Amino acid sequence: MSTRPSSGRNDGSNIDPVLVATAVEVVLRAGALQRAHFGHDVRVTKKGHIDLVTQVDVEVETMFREMIGERFPDHAVLAEELGDQDDSVSTATHCWVFDPIDGTVNYAHELPIFCASLALEIEGEPAVAAIYDPMREELFTAERGSGARLNGVPLRVSTADTLVDAMLCTGFPYDVHETVDEVVGLFGAFVSEAQAVRRLGSAALDLCYVAAGRFDGFWEQRLHPWDMAAGALLVEEAGGQVTAMNGDAFSSRIGSIVASNGHVHDAMLATIRTRSSSRAG
Repeated sequence: MSTRPSSGRNDGSNIDPVLVATAVEVVLRAGALQRAHFGHDVRVTKKGHIDLVTQVDVEVETMFREMIGERFPDHAVLAEELGDQDDSVSTATHCWVFDPIDGTVNYAHELPIFCASLALEIEGEPAVAAIYDPMREELFTAERGSGARLNGVPLRVSTADTLVDAMLCTGFPYDVHETVDEVVGLFGAFVSEAQAVRRLGSAALDLCYVAAGRFDGFWEQRLHPWDMAAGALLVEEAGGQVTAMNGDAFSSRIGSIVASNGHVHDAMLATIRTRSSSRAG
């Protein structure tokens, strides 16, 4: 498979190609900035007890907001670091949902597992996704109804059909110090059923890896829209299934996600329900 990113365009898509090209351009430029600073000249501050932000997050998001503001002044922006800065997030027909560095804690510790993640929602539905891992030069793209791609090559989810044959992935929320029994308890429940469970520290890449068939399933709670909007579309367009952790229909605004190859989805939801019931009892 080629490691050189291409646009990921599918000529059968009815999405405006300018929107797709913009999404790709944003994450590639973000990746160039991330890589230029990685391992040196990274200033880290805290916005929560264990929630970090670097000047690179801010630099990348500023670049993104300026580009969208210039090209699409009537579009809304929902991004992590600089606030909404836009009263139209809930009413605009087009909303760009952006994480300038997904995996900031990894980035700050010089662990090369991070990315830029961008989704374009049209009328409330994700229509375009672009996620770029600059350390591996992997560009994941998707367009609603036109499939998902990695560096231009079509993606497909895995075929594992039982948890004992599945490698799963999860992440821990930033309030894990206060909810450790809940979070680690569910982690343990999956460890007892799955072939393996991993935690990489980037929800967007976790979802890309489900779409690529590297993971068979992913779950996490208390996420933000920019953590999962793009990755969820990638999983769906690669033939997978995405819901909330309670099994309800997925929305990037609901704060939790289960994403899978579809074959192990019901089993994952059952494990979550069983663990929730045992805690409630």
